[in-house]
Amino acid sequence: MAKLEQRLRGDFSAVLAALDDGILGGSMSATYEDGSDYTAAGVRCAVRVYERYSMAGGNRVSLNLTLVGAGEDLFLSAITSGGSQATLFKINTLGEGAFLDKLQEVVDSLPAQRI
Repeated sequence: MAKLEQRLRGDFSAVLAALDDGILGGSMSATYEDGSDYTAAGVRCAVRVYERYSMAGGNRVSLNLTLVGAGEDLFLSAITSGGSQATLFKINTLGEGAFLDKLQEVVDSLPAQRI
């Protein structure tokens, strides 16, 4: 399991769209699995689940992304899972790291400021 967390400033909808486009466009095998959106008291929360095939592990890896925003103050949390081939412990987690590295590239190119 690998994790990326980042505070940002920007437009919630634009950042969410850029993250979605970047993840799905960053890998031929990436798919959007499901998502959920919630708004309360001016705070927005979007949860997204993506999967992609990992050549390194010969299996699929998932990326769970949560974006929370209050106005232009945003918080992104992304966690990968899967990719291990062992029964009792994790080995060969290269696919998880690669998926998160791709997300980091997308975050670095966002139309938002990192805080």
